[in-house]
Amino acid sequence: MSHSPSLPDRPRLELDPEMSETERLEAIRQHYRRIRQVNDELEERLDDAQDRRGELKADVDELKRENEVLKTSSLYIASVEEITDDGIVIKQHGNNQEVLTQASTTLESDLRPGDRVAINDSFAVQQVLDDETDSRAQAMEVTESPDVTYDDIGGIDDQIREVREAVEDPLDDPEQFEAVGVEPPSGVLLHGPPGTGKTMLAKAVANESDATFIKMAGSELVRKFIGEGARLVRDLFELAAEREPAVIFIDEIDAVAAKRTDSKTSGDAEVQRTMMQLLSEMDGFDDRGEVRIMAATNRFDMLDEAILRPGRFDRLIEVPEPNAEGRERILEIHTQDMNVADDTDVGAVAADLEGYSGADIASLATEAGMFAIRDGRTEVTQADFEQAREKLQDAEQTEERVINYQY
Repeated sequence: MSHSPSLPDRPRLELDPEMSETERLEAIRQHYRRIRQVNDELEERLDDAQDRRGELKADVDELKRENEVLKTSSLYIASVEEITDDGIVIKQHGNNQEVLTQASTTLESDLRPGDRVAINDSFAVQQVLDDETDSRAQAMEVTESPDVTYDDIGGIDDQIREVREAVEDPLDDPEQFEAVGVEPPSGVLLHGPPGTGKTMLAKAVANESDATFIKMAGSELVRKFIGEGARLVRDLFELAAEREPAVIFIDEIDAVAAKRTDSKTSGDAEVQRTMMQLLSEMDGFDDRGEVRIMAATNRFDMLDEAILRPGRFDRLIEVPEPNAEGRERILEIHTQDMNVADDTDVGAVAADLEGYSGADIASLATEAGMFAIRDGRTEVTQADFEQAREKLQDAEQTEERVINYQY
């Protein structure tokens, strides 16, 4: 516990009767100097106390304001859906509940359909909010094209062709679809084991296409507060509509579009609410225009049937592990900038990599180069690739042992 500093002792003048006049005068002078010193110290402390009083007053004022805020009823975010003669139709964010309500005369003249507003517990409009797209959605826009082209992806030529037909062609040549009289696929879902090139394929689309590319992970849609995930989905599609032609890519979509359960927890309910908003945006009563949707998942079996029905993801493209020809092409791509010995048979190396994904093969090429560096060589040999394959196999067996131990 802190204590206030004690005040200085009050100086006392004591004169000896036997002092001479000169000594008495000098004693009075010293006493006067002590009084001046104490007075200066007291004035300094007074100034400090006044400054402290000002700081405490500011703290008290801030606490009073916070107290008033705590006593004020909470406001909720909603959107104006329609303005009628009977009132204003609003939709509350988070639960999508539509309500017919009223606004004050001063606010009513400023309201327009689509405006974001703050409402109270009685659904009365309290204020109009700035109509700004969520900064998190803005941050997902890819401003610089990734340095990945279709030539950098091997072993999935058929999948590349299907993606280009569904995503690029409708944006680059919409007249062709109109001439034939068919609607282009509304969405493309890439599914398959990890490391097979799904995300690489999306990066190539971003690089090769002139459209705005917006990328996000499904896990980013799972927000902490009720309604945040649904709002982010809306902002995402609004951003795409503003920047069309645009491509939306949702990675790990299983995080937000898993099969629905009977769980009553608030977390599961929020994920399902976000998924319903995603389904609503993908359907949409209004034409999305030049906006294409791509998604990727490693867990196709976990997806809810609603997300897979025609009209949402019209084209389901499996990206499997590469065959022998595909493995050789992938290895050629990842070794084209490496100093590989002339007698190295890349085809023979690829033939022994059955079950390896594209990411595994890229890792093998890197490991082979590391073995050459470890030996002080600048050339990568067939033996380096063999050693790299054995190392990856050992690592895989170790991982399997750990998994078996855990379960």
